[in-house]
Amino acid sequence: MNPRIFSTCPQSSDYVRGTDFLRQVIDVAQWSEANGCEGILVYTDNRLVDPWLVSQIILQKTQHLAPLVAVQPVYMHPYSAAKMIATFGRLYGRRIHLNMVAGGFSNDLAQLGDPTPHDRRYERLVEYTEIIKGLLANKSVTLDGAFYQVKSLKLSPSLPESLFPEIFISGSSDAGMAAARAIGAVAVKYPKPPGEETPIPDAAGRPCGMRIGVIARMTDNAAWQAAEARFPEDRKGQITHELAMKTSDSLWHRQLSALAPPNGSGKSPYWMQPFQNYQTFCPYLVGSYERVGAELARYMLLGSETFILDIPRQEDDLRHARRAFDAAVDLAASTAGALYERPERTV
Repeated sequence: MNPRIFSTCPQSSDYVRGTDFLRQVIDVAQWSEANGCEGILVYTDNRLVDPWLVSQIILQKTQHLAPLVAVQPVYMHPYSAAKMIATFGRLYGRRIHLNMVAGGFSNDLAQLGDPTPHDRRYERLVEYTEIIKGLLANKSVTLDGAFYQVKSLKLSPSLPESLFPEIFISGSSDAGMAAARAIGAVAVKYPKPPGEETPIPDAAGRPCGMRIGVIARMTDNAAWQAAEARFPEDRKGQITHELAMKTSDSLWHRQLSALAPPNGSGKSPYWMQPFQNYQTFCPYLVGSYERVGAELARYMLLGSETFILDIPRQEDDLRHARRAFDAAVDLAASTAGALYERPERTV
């Protein structure tokens, strides 16, 4: 088992000065590449700068790191998205991945004049993605769909087959999983604690994945000290979180919000406080390399092969995370081997 690891790009809304944000984007991209990440997630929403322009900076400042660009259909026509991918391919000879976003905050969608219900947005996302895939495969695309209509549409410049993007999509809801199967996407979940997770159904033969933060150190105590210093208790953030959940119809938001946050004693590596305090948007695993590695290995054995990590504050975050993943790979391999070699019971 060899998990694929993605990091996450900083958010422009966290910086007062654009130059500071730009410098941090470059740093995080270069840290990610140096520490073996395959790609880097670039967010999009109404508050943030354009993810395509941020991705261009990442391509210019790295050698092989692949931007995983969040794509919201309300923001641009599928032809425009395909044109961006083909243009990057022509200019840089680099691959771009796509994180297809149905949209979760109803206020954002209302401001854009989009009243489409949750499950219908995933149906729209299927049509949208199929147009992009057809164009990038150098096909003449005709579609008379419920949301998009195109006739004999072709793309130029064409994209080399080797640069064809991998598609990611949230798989936390039934609608998301159905969309993942329909478009052959990697279904990404926001996981429950490993003991509560169920095996992840495969999406059209592609690997499944999850979005999770990792704070790992040599010992549990050192990891918890680092975690609590980075994400201190924040009552204002808790209130903001509660308000944000009222304006979201995202299933994963509701699922994570319903989980009771474990205490910070270190008894459970699974930690919800950063999410509950509106400091980040995913659960965390906290502990020693071995303890976090054991939890990651359990996820891997349940079917997760791709891990999208939270935004790193410094390069050491990724170095420590890599050590936890190394421990997870060793443990998952030995566990899987033991299961494979276990003799069948006779009766």
